[in-house]
Amino acid sequence: MHRTLFTLALLLFTGLAPAAEKPNVLFLIADDLNNYLGCYGDGKAKTPNIDALAARGVKFEKAYCSFPLCGPSRNSMLTGLYPNSTGILTNSLIFRQTIPSHLSLPQAFRLDGYFAGRIGKLYHYNVPNSIGTDGHDDPGSWELELNPAGVDRTDEGPIVTLTPGQYGGTLSWYASPKSDEFHTDAMLAKDAEWVLERCAREKDRPFFLAVGFFRPHTPYVAPEKPYFDYYPTETMRPYQKVTDNPEDVPAAALGSYKKEQDQLTDELHRQAAQAYYASISFLDTQVGRVVDALDRLGLADNTIIVFTSDHGYHMGEHGLYQKQSLFEGSARVPLLIVAPGKTKGGVVNEPVSQVDLYPTLTELAGVKAPENLQGQSLVPMLQDPAAKGRGWALTQVVRGGVGRPKGGAAKGAGGKRFFGYSLRTDRWRYTEWDEGRQGAELYDHENDPGELVNLAKKPEHAATVAELSKTLQEAAKQTFPADGVTPAVSEGPMWAPNLYKP
Repeated sequence: MHRTLFTLALLLFTGLAPAAEKPNVLFLIADDLNNYLGCYGDGKAKTPNIDALAARGVKFEKAYCSFPLCGPSRNSMLTGLYPNSTGILTNSLIFRQTIPSHLSLPQAFRLDGYFAGRIGKLYHYNVPNSIGTDGHDDPGSWELELNPAGVDRTDEGPIVTLTPGQYGGTLSWYASPKSDEFHTDAMLAKDAEWVLERCAREKDRPFFLAVGFFRPHTPYVAPEKPYFDYYPTETMRPYQKVTDNPEDVPAAALGSYKKEQDQLTDELHRQAAQAYYASISFLDTQVGRVVDALDRLGLADNTIIVFTSDHGYHMGEHGLYQKQSLFEGSARVPLLIVAPGKTKGGVVNEPVSQVDLYPTLTELAGVKAPENLQGQSLVPMLQDPAAKGRGWALTQVVRGGVGRPKGGAAKGAGGKRFFGYSLRTDRWRYTEWDEGRQGAELYDHENDPGELVNLAKKPEHAATVAELSKTLQEAAKQTFPADGVTPAVSEGPMWAPNLYKP
């Protein structure tokens, strides 16, 4: 009796709750997925499971990565800090090399008593070569790591590739004759079911389970049946060349263009687009399998679900492919959050960033978060989709070279390296390259959602440019550590002087 009264008093005075009452977290992340999803208005996409997830939670219409490249983006998302504070501006690095004492998002949950597990890719992996390994993982984040490898890694088959002998960093694809269960992402889903079964059976601790899918990252490998059959090549939109962009687009804006794309024909483009869509539908099936397991095991009512991607992805928009541009297609990500009892559902149109996930999830779960997080909590928007936040999202990237070479790409060889920063508000996307020295862009999303008309030099928009430039510079300064101590950054191929540093 005395022990029971003491426990109740302790709960009242400390605010602690029994482990069973703490919400679980299921963190689902895709690799190189843009917004080619039915729930985001794509008429071709067959993504019923992700669409159903959007319907049961909150969909963020304007969600953006901090850096459109895997390593910087994932480190940023999982630390709640912008790349200027993590020091990670390229792949194959981990934040422990630059800010070793910082707590990652899953580590904060782990220290709060959560079981923290990772299945597949959360930090950076070299795809496909690192599939089946820990990749560039952070052991301190997890107490369980599972790394299955399917035929998309062990038996690659006759993959079509634009660069002979390479698959992960170039356009490449393959319609596999093997069915779902032989592929890595299906194995990830199966492992997730197994872990969830254990969590349902032993509820002594809440869980933070992260499932990192590899699709639709290149090579775009998925079972031919039924996924490739969903998307006949003739239904894919025609190929757009990078030289089709108007002259008022700065060269740096097209700097992610790769010389290998010169090999593309309309037919090859349609084949690549078909394979990308097929990989998304295959991914969708695996997402559905994991969420169905959550429901079947009676865990859904007390589990927060997050679904997102590490960054956006071009499939021919502006004549660009893959990532590392500051256009909408590369910077924008899908973001869905289901928080039972905390959300009413709906659509949020306020611009948000993936650095906002850390403070949001810790607030929802009552987990203590580091004081230096740079994102905003999205809880008010989850409770009321019309709620306002900071009003902008910031994305940055590194470029090199000057001028507008043949093909429209800003070459990385030679010339100084510099940053591009892009500010996305409810209506506008405003971008400055090298503080405007290498050009600026202004796009009106109310009238130009494809970002095809650069208004930055139009006299009638001078006041808008001035206002957004001031906001962008103030926002960029907020991406640095508050104590003024910049983390170590390797002066390798991605290093550049950061002129917005306060």
